Amino acid sequence: MSELTVGLLRLGYLALLWLLVLSSIAVLRRDLYGTRIVDRRRGSRGAPTAPAPPKEPRPRRKDTGPTRIIVTEGPLRGTILPLGSAAVLIGRSPGCTLVLDDDYSSSRHARLFLEGDQWFVEDLGSTNGTFLGDQRVTAPLPLTTGTPVRIGQNVLELAR
Repeated sequence: MSELTVGLLRLGYLALLWLLVLSSIAVLRRDLYGTRIVDRRRGSRGAPTAPAPPKEPRPRRKDTGPTRIIVTEGPLRGTILPLGSAAVLIGRSPGCTLVLDDDYSSSRHARLFLEGDQWFVEDLGSTNGTFLGDQRVTAPLPLTTGTPVRIGQNVLELAR
């Protein structure tokens, strides 16, 4: 083999070795610092988006249901999550709507969903269970404002 071929092989091997080292560092960094939190209120470049024009006040319904979920106990005490018409998925998975940092909750622990004008709570096969008051949730149960829902160490309530 010529000296040029051996030099190119050495250089290629060195580049491949550095690529392996850098990818290992990237994996370690991702494991140490966890999931990256993206602020969805900002634009793609990180600059704040232009303020939205003021909204016209909507007429209020006579019977307004719950508008938010409040965490009343646990590591996330004081967290408020606004409610819409979409279901709320609760668990440890980063893909959940309400992400719990709790060893006693499952990755996809429970779901709150709207059916008609009534909110329901459903356990998604969690290991430690979901409790509505003192009752364990085995099937979807109707949820009223102010009734505590225990998921692991966290207690949630629907509020107006």
